[in-house]
Amino acid sequence: MSPTDTSSATRSIPLGGVDQLTLFGTGDRNLKRVEALTGTRLVVRGGELRVQGDPSDVERAAILVEHLIELIQTGSGFDASDITRYFHELDEKGGEALSRLEAGKVVVRGTQKIIKPKTRGQDAYLRAIAAHDIVVSIGPAGTGKTYLAVAMAIDALHKKQVRRIILARPAVEAGETLGFLPGDLQEKVDPYLRPLYDALEDMLPPDKVRRFLETRVIEIAPLAYMRGRTLADAFVILDEAQNATTNQMKMFLTRLGLNSRAVITGDKTQVDLPFREESGLLQIERILTGIEGIEFVYLSGRDVIRHALVKKILEAYEGSSVERETASGSNAE
Repeated sequence: MSPTDTSSATRSIPLGGVDQLTLFGTGDRNLKRVEALTGTRLVVRGGELRVQGDPSDVERAAILVEHLIELIQTGSGFDASDITRYFHELDEKGGEALSRLEAGKVVVRGTQKIIKPKTRGQDAYLRAIAAHDIVVSIGPAGTGKTYLAVAMAIDALHKKQVRRIILARPAVEAGETLGFLPGDLQEKVDPYLRPLYDALEDMLPPDKVRRFLETRVIEIAPLAYMRGRTLADAFVILDEAQNATTNQMKMFLTRLGLNSRAVITGDKTQVDLPFREESGLLQIERILTGIEGIEFVYLSGRDVIRHALVKKILEAYEGSSVERETASGSNAE
């Protein structure tokens, strides 16, 4: 596009103090992604980034680039797939959508790690946790259900809103299939709890995680260990709740004591319970919806923040399920 073309525009963005390698990406792939999404041309000249193209495209590209710069300056990372998500938020809701995501950040004290929602679904999830005593998050793998809940729990602990964090998961295979594994009971169930350890270790220094576990400020245990307890002054997370039975779910919910908060996460498409045994997650979705103080948050494929292919894989499986249901309906007729 010619610079003299009256339909073209140029916007200059200062790069002073910006880590350009992080902004541009390896082989300038981040800039290329912005160009491809917005239909603009990005050129670096004299310490500034010039955005060239149609006026409306330039405006969107500039907002997107400035958001990326803000992420860098606040210590948050991003990759090319994140840029695509931010662009879609911008395209659908305008610049205020990115500002809203920025406002929903969680600062994990001690490490100064900043965790931010990357989608509108994640933003709604974090806000629900902040505003309700019990939050049930339902959605597919890769949407950040567990990770964001752990971040909010650590934030509540540092703010002294609670005295401890309890992380629980059903060990569906606890029984005969665990018996052949070496080690004591804790060593047998630890593999099922590993994702919770991973989330903690990503947010806190290893020595702090170890100290919190030793002093039981943070407790990670199979759901069965919750029976008979009263969990007061605690932030409690039940992960993989689709694999909790109806009795286990009732037991968990009735453990909550004074000044306790709970987040329940699960994926309705990944129930591993034995045939004919109802999932406690599916039950509470039916009977607890609408109760004041309990909020249900639904995440979708749009909220997947893992590798870009994960979203496509999920869509392929969903499409396959629809085809099977359609086929069985036709056969029934």
